[in-house]
Amino acid sequence: MSQQEIVIKIFQFAILVFALSLHESAHAWMASRLGDQTARMLGRVTLNPIKHIDPIGTILIPLVMLFLPGYGRFLIGWARPTPVNTRNFKRVTRDDILTTLAGPISNLLAALAATIALIVLAKSNVVGAEAVHQLAGAPANVDLLATSPVIFPMAVILYLGLEVNLLLAFFNLLPIPPLDGSHIFRHMLPYNALRVYDSLGMISLILILLVGGPLVMFFVGPALGMINWVLLSL
Repeated sequence: MSQQEIVIKIFQFAILVFALSLHESAHAWMASRLGDQTARMLGRVTLNPIKHIDPIGTILIPLVMLFLPGYGRFLIGWARPTPVNTRNFKRVTRDDILTTLAGPISNLLAALAATIALIVLAKSNVVGAEAVHQLAGAPANVDLLATSPVIFPMAVILYLGLEVNLLLAFFNLLPIPPLDGSHIFRHMLPYNALRVYDSLGMISLILILLVGGPLVMFFVGPALGMINWVLLSL
């Protein structure tokens, strides 16, 4: 593994930690807006990673995915769940769904912001355009890291931010417990089916491991492909 690859993996890890902190703080902020102050009182309405880190999901699993061969650029993880007391909501179903959606939506907004920043960078100068085009899939005609030690790393950070936040958003929307999508899906189930759904336990983990990656890439692949097409057209 080259030094450049190690640096990129460090960037990925740092971006994932920020994306997870954004995700959980968005849950906490929305719950607070809707009447439940539990997470706010615990200091969870913050981007400070220390408040959100889960030793396994935020550190161990992502580092294993980064440095073991075969995982490529697929990087996900999880933080400590944001505590929510639905009894404090005025309209339990609606407010629980809104609080749940706040996390993935915050990551989608972060991905959108990264895309806009990449467009601005590509429009700002020729080097920026070449850097963005290379990251979007164009052939590398020049070693931009050597010729532009500031602009190229900036473009890399923005593009990794786009990728990581897209992956995290779609991963969390999967309707598999305990992911965010399951909190929404469970409101649509009849009582008997809900009891079975909530008791999946280890089956959920197996489903995540077996089908989580392909399902996420089924949605992220076309989305990222469309964004790359826009970036290459600049």
